[in-house]
Amino acid sequence: MGEGWMLFKIRGIPLRIHPSWFIVLGLATAGFQQQYSVSLLGRASPVALWLLACTTAVLLFVSVLLHELGHSLVAIAHGVKVRSITLFLLGGVATVERECSTAIGALQVAAAGPIVSLILAGLLLAGAHPAAHLSPLLGEMVTQLGVLNLVLALFNLLPGLPLDGGLIVKALVWQFTGSQRRGIQVAAASGRFLSLMAVGMGTLLVLRGGGFGAFWLILLGWFGLGASRNQLQLLSLQQALRDLKVSEAARRRFRVLESTCSLRDLSQLRRNEETIQPADWVLICEQGRWQGVISDDPLQSLPVQRWDRERVGDHLQPLSTLPSIREDAPLWQAAVQLDEPGVDRLLVLGVSGLPTGTIERPELSEVVLKRLGLRLPPALLEAARRQRTYPLGMAIAQVARGMELEAAGGEAPR
Repeated sequence: MGEGWMLFKIRGIPLRIHPSWFIVLGLATAGFQQQYSVSLLGRASPVALWLLACTTAVLLFVSVLLHELGHSLVAIAHGVKVRSITLFLLGGVATVERECSTAIGALQVAAAGPIVSLILAGLLLAGAHPAAHLSPLLGEMVTQLGVLNLVLALFNLLPGLPLDGGLIVKALVWQFTGSQRRGIQVAAASGRFLSLMAVGMGTLLVLRGGGFGAFWLILLGWFGLGASRNQLQLLSLQQALRDLKVSEAARRRFRVLESTCSLRDLSQLRRNEETIQPADWVLICEQGRWQGVISDDPLQSLPVQRWDRERVGDHLQPLSTLPSIREDAPLWQAAVQLDEPGVDRLLVLGVSGLPTGTIERPELSEVVLKRLGLRLPPALLEAARRQRTYPLGMAIAQVARGMELEAAGGEAPR
């Protein structure tokens, strides 16, 4: 699902509208108009019924927005950044930067949305009778919105991912077992069961002449199956990042010069594109001992006439200035470091602390995908390298950040 159009920000959270939202807005308006034409027969003109139906549909999505804001504000209170709230075909979704690092925090975030909807339902249903005294149309709309908020809360409390009830199940299992992974497995299995039931019931209703509601039930079921599958894929990705070592993804994106070489030699090395890529590091050694790394700054700051006299050893910087990681570290730690601002490559160090290679995002993602049984065309990997990002927009950094928090919270990565 794309991000859609941003309307405005609420507490710094961008509110977005996906194009599919207009489809369901139109369908909801038509549905409410048919319902009001029966319940308010003879008490309102056709134009008034359409306006009332459209207002109800818009206020319903305002309720959905408040539901997602409940999740978002609690997440912010737990230190989790909320990227956006998007209204789309199936309702609304809040996109967060990462999950809460504790089961209790995840439970509170998951429960916040249904609690907001239940509070709205109580307030609206309590105010329906006074509203009816002011206007039958207003009373009917308030009652309708109260019932819909109650349904929204109860539906979201069903115990299966991606619903809030599934997130609550995941958090509870995580709390009692100490394993977030186990919580995801249980909630995903429950969500898959409920989704299959929804698809089966919807199909049965279609065969018996069911209307739009039957197709909507099938659509919700397919969406739930996709969400459960995504959660299981997330588990597989986490497992791959835990099991794989940095050495398995390391390449050699650096070249070596002796400290006695001149800056002219460095310049010639840089010009030879078949030998070295422009972004490759040049490491300096002296009689087999690593001395440091040299940048192109001397070539830019010194006149060409001095290049033959100046040694690269006189312009090197310590290897410690390069971001580095041990080759026996789990791959998720490399992904965390590569997510730091300005870090696009890590120097891989052997057990003795000496350079053995480098690692970048494309190589990291390539070995992870290989573990998952997938392969990407070399052109995609090369394009990702040029853009200094993960291919196909893979959320490896976000997953790795969650694993870092999980490890910091006391649960051993497994």
